[in-house]
Amino acid sequence: MKTFPILNRTQRLAWALLVMLVAAGILGNTADAASKPNIVIIFADDLGYADIGVFGAKGFSTPNLDRLASQGTVFRNFHVAQPVCSASRAALLTGCYPNRVGIHGALGPRSQIGIHENETTIAELVKQRGYQTAIFGKWHLGDSPKFLPTRHGFDEYFGLPYSNDMWPFHPDLVNLPPDSDRRKRGYPDLPLLDGEKVVNPRITPEDQNQLTTWYTERAVRFIEQNQKRPFLLYLAHSMPHVPLGVSDKFRGKTSRGLYGDVIAEIDWSVGEVLQALNRAKIEKNTLVIFTSDNGPWLSYGDHSGSALPLREGKGTSWEGGTRVPCIMRWPGKIPADRENQSMVMTIDLLPTIAGLVRAPLPNHPIDGKDVWPILAGKRGARNPHSAYWFYYAQNQLQAVSSADGRWKLVLPHAYRTLAGKPGGTNGFPASYSQSQVGDLELYDLQLDITETVNVADKQPKVVSQLLQQVEQARLQLGDTLTKRLGGSAREPGRLK
Repeated sequence: MKTFPILNRTQRLAWALLVMLVAAGILGNTADAASKPNIVIIFADDLGYADIGVFGAKGFSTPNLDRLASQGTVFRNFHVAQPVCSASRAALLTGCYPNRVGIHGALGPRSQIGIHENETTIAELVKQRGYQTAIFGKWHLGDSPKFLPTRHGFDEYFGLPYSNDMWPFHPDLVNLPPDSDRRKRGYPDLPLLDGEKVVNPRITPEDQNQLTTWYTERAVRFIEQNQKRPFLLYLAHSMPHVPLGVSDKFRGKTSRGLYGDVIAEIDWSVGEVLQALNRAKIEKNTLVIFTSDNGPWLSYGDHSGSALPLREGKGTSWEGGTRVPCIMRWPGKIPADRENQSMVMTIDLLPTIAGLVRAPLPNHPIDGKDVWPILAGKRGARNPHSAYWFYYAQNQLQAVSSADGRWKLVLPHAYRTLAGKPGGTNGFPASYSQSQVGDLELYDLQLDITETVNVADKQPKVVSQLLQQVEQARLQLGDTLTKRLGGSAREPGRLK
C-alpha cells in the first residue's frame, strides 16, 4: 500500500496557501466570465414602428419576436440618431451622433469616405475584453477595404457593403429608358463579401431572396463555434429594405403580401438565433437586442411597413422616422414581460455595453450615456442625458427632445411627405412632396404621440429650456440651417 509523508506545520501552511490561491483563481475566472455576457444585436433595415406583433403588426404574425418580448422588455420610446442607413449605423457602432464622426445620409457605392480608423466601434470595444466578433449582413459605412468591418474590430464579416437597392436590377433603374440620365449613371454590380474577399461579384434577384437565410445560417454557425467564449454578434439584415427578397419557404405565407412574407422570414431568423443560444445553454448569459435602423420607407406603399400611430417615416425627424421597435432580453438581468416608456437612443448602447463588460470607453468624446439602470428596470432610474439632438440631411439640426421623452421641439426645416397620398405598388415608389416647418413647434409626446397639436405658445418655459439644448448642439456640431460651424465634429475616413 502506498504511503504519504506526514507534513510538518510549515508544509501544511504552504499547501493551504496553494489551495487558497488556486481557488481564488477559479473564482476569479468565474467572476470574470460573469462580467462578459454575450451580446447579440439584430438590426433590421427600414422596419417600421408597427411592424412586429407586440407593436401592432397587421397581416402577418411574429411569434418569435413576440416570445422574445414576453421573455424580456419592450421599449416603446427607443430611437435612432438619424432616420437613414449609414448615419444610423454609425451612431449604433460608435456611440456618437453620426455627424460628430462625419457620416451623413446613406453612403453610395465607391464612396470616397467611410468610418475613420480612429473611431472606436462596439466590436473594438469588446475585443479589449477578449471577445470574438462578427457581423453578418449590411455594413454601409464605406466599401473600400480600409472602411470594411474587418478593419474595425470584427473578426468575421459576410454580407453586402451597402444597401441592397444599390444595384443595376433595382426596379427604379430597370424600368427606365436606356438613354435616361439615371439609367446611364446607374449603380455598379452589388458584391457579396466574405471577410474582404468578393465571393459573388454580382448578386442577382434570386440571391436577394436568399440573403436573410444566408445571414442567419452564418449567425447560427458563429454561435455554435464560439459558445465557450464571449462573443459579439451583429446581425444586420438587408430586409425589409427594397427591393424585397424572400425565400420560397416564406413566399406567399402571409396575408400582407411580399412585405409580410419578408417580416415573417426575419421573425424566423430571430427564432433560429434564439434556438442556437438555447442549444448552447448560453441564453442566460446573453443580452439580445432587436431593433431597426430607421422608420419605414413610406413612398414604397405595399412594399413598405407602418409607423402608426407615429407621424411620417424614414427620411424625416418626426417620430415615425426615428422611433423604432425595440426588444431586449437578458434572463435575470432585464425584466421579463414588461414594457418600458423611457427614452433611449442607439448612441447609448456602446457606453452601456462598455459598463457591462468592464471595457474602457474611447479616449475621444462620445455622445451616448450608460443607461443600464433604465434597461434593467431599476426603480427610479432616470435618463442621464440633458436632451437628445436630431440631425438629418447635411448636418441640419431639425429637432431636440427632452431626455425623459416628453417634450420635442421641432425647428424650422423642410421635410418630405406623401401628404396623405398612398404609397407606390409592386416595388415602385410614389413621389414625395416637400413641406415646411415655418416656426418653432413643440409637442407633448406623452399626450400627443402623433405630433398633431403644437403647444409652443402654451409652454414658453419648456421652449426656452430646449432652445438652450439647441444652442449646445449648434456649438458642438454646427447646423447648416443656421450656417453655424460646430467645434467638436470629427472628420470621416477618406480615401487618398
